[in-house]
Amino acid sequence: MSVAARDGFGLGLRKPHYAEFLTGRVDVDFVEVISENFMVDGGRPRQLLRDVRSHYPVALHGVSMSIGSADGIDPAYLRRLRALSDEIEPLFVSDHLCWTRLTGFNSHDLLPLPYTSEALAVVCANVAQAQDALGRELLIENPSSYVTFAESSCSEWQFLDELCARTGCYLLLDVNNVFVSSVNHGFDAIDYLNGLPAQRIRQIHLAGHSVGQSMLIDTHDSAVCAEVWRLYEHVIARLGAVATMIERDDAIPPLPELLSELSIARKIADVCEAA
Repeated sequence: MSVAARDGFGLGLRKPHYAEFLTGRVDVDFVEVISENFMVDGGRPRQLLRDVRSHYPVALHGVSMSIGSADGIDPAYLRRLRALSDEIEPLFVSDHLCWTRLTGFNSHDLLPLPYTSEALAVVCANVAQAQDALGRELLIENPSSYVTFAESSCSEWQFLDELCARTGCYLLLDVNNVFVSSVNHGFDAIDYLNGLPAQRIRQIHLAGHSVGQSMLIDTHDSAVCAEVWRLYEHVIARLGAVATMIERDDAIPPLPELLSELSIARKIADVCEAA
């Protein structure tokens, strides 16, 4: 695994761009895939990922581990993810600070948690279970959120800080999610970023969002906005080089457009390094 990939710039691997990535000539340091799309026994998806992996380091990003489930993580899910991880030897394995499943029912939504001592104990136990099963540390992504809980006894960034301290996990910092949640709930995004344990941040996501009737919605269907770029500059000035990628999951443009957007992240990192 190269230093360039750990500190480099990547894109999410999405179906409209498969053919271009298979040539091995796309100017990225790594690609990220949705883990569940490739957690199958053989077949075309797995072969595609093996072929892409022959050209680029790959990060595995999950959407249904359900770190916040009170009944623990599905062992069968972890076995499938372990098999994929062992074969692909990923740059990172990540999932979200949320829950998606209850007694076998999967909502297919990233549902929020109260930030309480009870919830923290559940999440820590689940992260420990997952890390033991996978034989590696996880990266946990901060969510975008649209509700808060009166029961919460700490901020989201304090919750993530304590989670890292107790489990040894790392963080996937989604800068757009910080911005979306800060607007929706009225907190200072800089306070959030400064409150995270800098030494635990291993990867950064950048994305676009939509403006709803009364709040921002994390939709990954537009370009990164100016406010998110400013927050990214703040993060890089504080942390230095961190693996950074752009997510686009809807209204996916031609690959050159995404590469042009990714070049903005490269330029910000270059300026911060030179400062």
